[in-house]
Amino acid sequence: MKDRRTLEAGLGYTFRDPELLSLALTHPSAGRRHNQRLEFLGDAVLELCVSEKIYEQHPSMQEGAMTQLRQKLVREERLAEAAQSVDLGKHLVMDWGCESTGGRENPSVLCDAFEAVLAAVYLDGGLDAARGMVLRLIGDCSETGESDFKSELQQELQAEGRPAPDYETVGQSGPPHAPVFTAAVLLEGREIARGEGTSKKRAEQEAARKALEILQRSGEIKGNAP
Repeated sequence: MKDRRTLEAGLGYTFRDPELLSLALTHPSAGRRHNQRLEFLGDAVLELCVSEKIYEQHPSMQEGAMTQLRQKLVREERLAEAAQSVDLGKHLVMDWGCESTGGRENPSVLCDAFEAVLAAVYLDGGLDAARGMVLRLIGDCSETGESDFKSELQQELQAEGRPAPDYETVGQSGPPHAPVFTAAVLLEGREIARGEGTSKKRAEQEAARKALEILQRSGEIKGNAP
């Protein structure tokens, strides 16, 4: 149960009914009683929480732009990233076949599990609790765009005929409910820069941003450096 308490700390919520959390963590491969029904409910709860926050934070945004922002915030990649930030994969119950083929790191599996856990939080603690989990792990919905420094770095390197960079998570600090990750970007085995962020993906983006600046200054890539 210690692991479950660590997960609850990461989620920022303590369950009154631990069976709901157990069900949310049970992958369909594990047997007849699994988390797919909770996933269905969690998808709706997630859309409501994100839509509500976008409506509040962007009073002048039109419906089409609101829809696009919501789609961006709830896409599989972002939900999988949120699941990874609390190590959700290691808590999942699944059969050996699913685990042996990378099920605990599979973005689709993590996305579904995130939605199932969100539904469990909603059923156990109500909409306020679910809203808190969404805002804690997905973000405050205030951003309308994200710079993709990883893609930019890769494109710049490809233009110079060089291989794509590699990323490694080299550190984690802070309490379980508010972790800070440190990622390093490596080029042909050489570490170029490190970055920190509240998720592994954000840490990698920050590392890529710093690497772009360093490589542009050194003349290794052209970029937009003065």
